[in-house]
Amino acid sequence: MSQERVILSREKLALAVGDRWSEAELSEAVTLLTRAEGRFPPGVRTLPADLVKAIQRERLLAAMIGAVTTTGYNALTVQSVLARAGISRPTFYEQFDDKEDCFLAAFDASAAQMRTRVEAAVAEAGPDWRDRLRSGIAGLLRFIAEEPEAARVAIVEARASSPAGLRRRDELLDHFAACIDALVREDLDEPPSAIAAAGVVGGIESVLYARLQKGETDDLEALLPSLMYFAVLAYAGREAAGEELDDAALA
Repeated sequence: MSQERVILSREKLALAVGDRWSEAELSEAVTLLTRAEGRFPPGVRTLPADLVKAIQRERLLAAMIGAVTTTGYNALTVQSVLARAGISRPTFYEQFDDKEDCFLAAFDASAAQMRTRVEAAVAEAGPDWRDRLRSGIAGLLRFIAEEPEAARVAIVEARASSPAGLRRRDELLDHFAACIDALVREDLDEPPSAIAAAGVVGGIESVLYARLQKGETDDLEALLPSLMYFAVLAYAGREAAGEELDDAALA
């Protein structure tokens, strides 16, 4: 069965490789990749070697994300990643030690995107902890809807990966729990137990895991009132949590 070849847009390339290279160089790279169905053509190139290497890495990460969300980590092979990326085996091993190393890099990239989106959403919210929490969860749901494969890598596939992948997943969940604990402590008179934030994150992650596992990523924002009810209940009680459902019903 043929694999869908990875095609990186100019915007994704610029975001991934940073601002070390000029607009002209990035545009030339995209043109070369587009003409050759997603892979650099053989022969003399005018692009800097470091830029080519950085782009090859991003293509491999994108291919890993696509491959692992299709086959699952246990059935994943390096060859399936190579087929999607259109990259040779020697080039793969110039970048990564093995499939686990590549998967961990893909997880890190996906988790970084997720954290960035959630943090940006929280920063745009008002000063009240509930507003910031609501905005952060809404940002997470939008990220999953827009980048379901990256979200699946971070939330689903990491569970079935290696011990190192499980540690990365735990660290991501701990990060979000620490963020929730910090923003709630700023507003509440009685400091909550840190366990509360871990419970909130764990509950939300379980709901999202089930949705991603089933491929149900449409209308994720409809989950927001229920997730907020669960989160607010842990800190402010049933009456305050019920307001989240009431406000959603009136909207």
